Amino acid sequence: MGHRKYSTPRRGSLAFYPRVRAKSFESRIRTWPEQETEKNALLGFAGFKAGQIQLITLDDKEKTPNYGKQLENSSTVVATPPINIIGIRCYKEDGYGSNVLLDVFSKELPKEVERKFKTKYNEESFKNIESSIESISSIFAIVSVSPKKANLSQKKPFVFEIGVSGKDNKSKYEYLKSILGKEVRISEIFQTGQFIDVSGITRGKGIEGPITRFGVKRKQHKSRKSVRALGTLGPISPAVVMYSVPRQGQRGFHQRTEYNKRILVISSSDAASQSSKELSIENLNPKGGFKHFGLVNSDYIIIKGSIPGVPKRLIKMRQPVRNKSRKVLEPKVLEVLVR
Repeated sequence: MGHRKYSTPRRGSLAFYPRVRAKSFESRIRTWPEQETEKNALLGFAGFKAGQIQLITLDDKEKTPNYGKQLENSSTVVATPPINIIGIRCYKEDGYGSNVLLDVFSKELPKEVERKFKTKYNEESFKNIESSIESISSIFAIVSVSPKKANLSQKKPFVFEIGVSGKDNKSKYEYLKSILGKEVRISEIFQTGQFIDVSGITRGKGIEGPITRFGVKRKQHKSRKSVRALGTLGPISPAVVMYSVPRQGQRGFHQRTEYNKRILVISSSDAASQSSKELSIENLNPKGGFKHFGLVNSDYIIIKGSIPGVPKRLIKMRQPVRNKSRKVLEPKVLEVLVR
């Protein structure tokens, strides 16, 4: 039996273990940035992936060879219908971790929320929050987004939590109470040119072998009976296959978060709010609509680069947690190429 003369780097990162199928089509954001700002605001939003387009922009990154020149950016269009603020959730810290203390829901809820769960309006819950505001560790907004508003066939909405920025819990609670039961648009949360974090469930690939799943090198055609299999699963003792050994298994349909994705365009469905003729919805949609999605008829956002997921999949966005204190410069979009 031969032996490797020189050591080689590990094939496949262990940072993404376990590589199993996600439990849901909806990603879960567990960390929200701590922003102690004077003005309260929501820290995230959600939308549905529509498809890819190309934008011609001017390079505004200084000290680069292409500064001031035209660049073709492969970008992703995300349909972002308004989200409804349907409730407030309060957490309390104890010896066992963070637990839900109180949930308060709006008096008037959208009809489609009943497909998800049934709630009752209780005015006493507001008094309970106000009396125990000092013992509350964190406050979140409970929001819902309807795929029907993004021209999709699904009627059941997605309901999830979004963090809130502010000085203290009292100011956060007053802000959420003022927008409870109202709709919030993406132009009120993000601004053009800033960086955001994007989270979603990737495209599923099914069962794959170690060559495709981890990038293991193929063996010589005369060395073994198998070419696309591992040379060894480990030592003879202990007789256990370690978790770090590349094996076949699920590839794709994992939850992934991509950091610092730049917003190139934030637009609205209102014709009067369009900044230029090239960025109108009529010119944004390709002929016949985006493949596997259709026509975008609501608010939308264009993000530079690719994002995880297939068309129609829910995409969650938040303020960056790895902010590099960059200046927010609005990109100069010259042309939209729809192919």
